Formats: sequence, C-alpha cells, structure tokens
Amino acid sequence: MSRYRFRTFTAALFLALGASQAGAAASSGTASEGPAGPAVSSASSSGGQALSDLTVGVRYVPPPFVGGSKVRTPESIETLLVAEVAGKLQRKARYVELDAGAASVPSGAMDFAVASLPKAQPRNDGAVVIATGQVTRPMAIMRTDTDIKSWRQLQGRTVCLAEDGRYVGRIAELYGAIEQVYRAPADALLALRTGECDAAVHDDTMLKALLRFPEWKKFSASLPPGEAETQYFLVPAGNDKMATLLKEMVASWKSRSHFKKLIADMTQDIAFEVYLDQTVPDCH
Repeated sequence: MSRYRFRTFTAALFLALGASQAGAAASSGTASEGPAGPAVSSASSSGGQALSDLTVGVRYVPPPFVGGSKVRTPESIETLLVAEVAGKLQRKARYVELDAGAASVPSGAMDFAVASLPKAQPRNDGAVVIATGQVTRPMAIMRTDTDIKSWRQLQGRTVCLAEDGRYVGRIAELYGAIEQVYRAPADALLALRTGECDAAVHDDTMLKALLRFPEWKKFSASLPPGEAETQYFLVPAGNDKMATLLKEMVASWKSRSHFKKLIADMTQDIAFEVYLDQTVPDCH
C-alpha cells in the first residue's frame, strides 16, 4: 500500500469516528463543527448582545450544506479566508453575490468583498483595494496519451469544470469546448479519471499540487496556464477598521506561508474525495 493510500485509509477512519462523535453531539444538544468549520458565536463577550452577520461579497455564493450529502471541498480558498476573518471578529459570515466588474463596492451592502481580477480590469473605484498576493491561472490537465496539445484544440472536445470555479462559460466561449459542469472539483476530476471528459480545467495552484500525487501521474498532461488573475479584498470607502484588520491579517498570512498551506490542505482533501468516490477503474 502506497503512503498516500495509507493516509487516505487513516483519514477515512477519522471521518467515521468524527461522524459518530458529531451524531452524539447533536443528540445531546452540544454544538459541534459542521462542514463549513467551527460555529462562531454571535454574541459579544462583553454584553451578550447579538452581533450582526459579516456580509461578504463573493463571485460564487456557496449553497447551504444539506444533511446526508457528500462533503465537498471548494475550488478556491476564498471562503477559508473569509471564515478566518469571521472567526477573528466572532461574527457569522453571510455571503452575497458580487459583480466583480462593477465600478464600486456598495457601502452598507457588504462589509468587504473577495474578487480575483485580471491585470487589465480596472479596480473598483471608491474601495480600499488590498492584494492578498494570491495569483491564479486557468490550467487544463488530461491523460498523458491525449492528442490535445493546445487550448485551441479543445474545440469540440468535452471539458469538465466545477460550478464554483471561475472558468465556467469561459472555455466554451474562448475555445469552443463542450463544457460539463459539476458540483465541485472532486466531481469534475473524477469525471476526467473515468473518461467522461477529455480535459479538466481548474486553478493552476490546485492542479500543480494535485499532480504531485503518484495517483495522478497518468493524468499529468497539461496545457500552459492562461491569463493570470490576482486576488483582492475590496473594502467599501469609510470602513477603515475593516481595511486595517484585513491588511494586518494578509501580512500575517504572508509571513507564515499560510496560503501555501491552505492550498496544500485543500488539494489533499480534493484528492481524497476523488479516491473515496472512484468505484470504477480509470478509463483505458
């Protein structure tokens, strides 16, 4: 048994134990961590008054978790970053859809927003713009025996994507590919492994980390990453306290290579989800 398979077996054991403990906690009325992370108290420690939700604008609003459904890791780390900010403030995060192309972040409608923007796109006027330092590009991976050697050769070919990714609609528009959209990265990547699509397109940061696993060697053919997008926090003008907090948190994350760790952990979770769900052999 490979080291990776041993890790996944161990992780499965912990998942089973965790599910048992979560059930016990629910039956006893004790709060426990859910798929979205630890619960954040909505009352202040000083006066016990309820705090308002932290309203955050994002490109894709994650749907609420439905009990009994499979836990799926998202395409981007942006919700993980938001969760850390919410935890710092002891407030519950509430997501609203953001139009990243809008001229400004509406004051009063949200506390801040997270957006990944290409270099050529104008920044939001009237907002405090804080670069997190994260840069991502679209990347395609395929079986090593593929005949696809360029992005243009995706025309008429089937490409699997995650609905929470930034590339839905873009690959069809730019290259004439036939898009198949799945709930999450694990589902799209599983479809690639089982022959449902010719390529899978996701963020290069995740795919490069994924291809380090020996189980993905057969699917290591790739196309050069596309146009870069930089991740930003956008804070409405006048919210100086929020802007200061986000700048401090970004500096802390950078100083301890936090982004790299988040991406590594996220990728390992996605690989594990694919491993658990793959009940049919790789296509040949």
